[in-house]
Amino acid sequence: MHPMLNIAIRAARKAGNHIAKSLENPDKIESTLKGTHDFVTNVDREAEALIIDTIKSSYPDHSVIGEENGLIEGKDNDVQWIIDPLDGTTNFVKGIPHFSVSIAVRINGKTEVACVYDPMLNELFTAQRGAGAQLNNGRLRVNPLKDLNGAILATGFPYKQKQHSESYFKIMSALFVDCADFRRTGSAALDLCYLAAGRVDGFFELGLKPWDLAAGELIARESGAILTDFSGGTDYMKSGNTVGSSARGVKAILKHIRDNANEAMLK
Repeated sequence: MHPMLNIAIRAARKAGNHIAKSLENPDKIESTLKGTHDFVTNVDREAEALIIDTIKSSYPDHSVIGEENGLIEGKDNDVQWIIDPLDGTTNFVKGIPHFSVSIAVRINGKTEVACVYDPMLNELFTAQRGAGAQLNNGRLRVNPLKDLNGAILATGFPYKQKQHSESYFKIMSALFVDCADFRRTGSAALDLCYLAAGRVDGFFELGLKPWDLAAGELIARESGAILTDFSGGTDYMKSGNTVGSSARGVKAILKHIRDNANEAMLK
């Protein structure tokens, strides 16, 4: 195992255990709005601090990009840890037990290792670039779709970009004719891991942040999934507009996106 993946797993488990224990004492969870429909809690911040401490104790010179603290520059800017201490905060605040800790390591601009931990199910998704993806040490493979017939697609609604809601629901309406059903679970990191595990057959979402995507996208790609942006390019880490599935699945989803998206969504 890559030594940095070892540390990422240790950090994810520490943070995940803290989050799970915090859910047992809902009176101690303090929730505030940090943006439009965007919650943050004291538990997010505590979990992020646990992760950063664990990383820095082994790699004090590495840079860290966290959802809550932003960029913490280290002496070595070639290595960046991208962390989301609690992906699915709204679920957590509402007591819905579906959320995750997401940690990825990028070296010279390429994601090398990733882990996503679901503390409620004790499921650990991991990947190393070029070495495949695992769930609790079992190999993951994406479902090879022929078309969208019978497919379950995961998505998230653009609640921070409601100016796109009309176009987004047009895309969903068109896809709904071809696929079996949708899942909207509230954690993009887990959606991408579920794509890798074959629990869902495709994924698309608008406006994700690097910490939402970084770990899950490597896990999905290492399971054999293809990931693109809404125009079929590879700029999804920058735009946050992401499509994932097997090759034919991506092609089918992109067709409906191109036919129904507004111009701004395809940039």
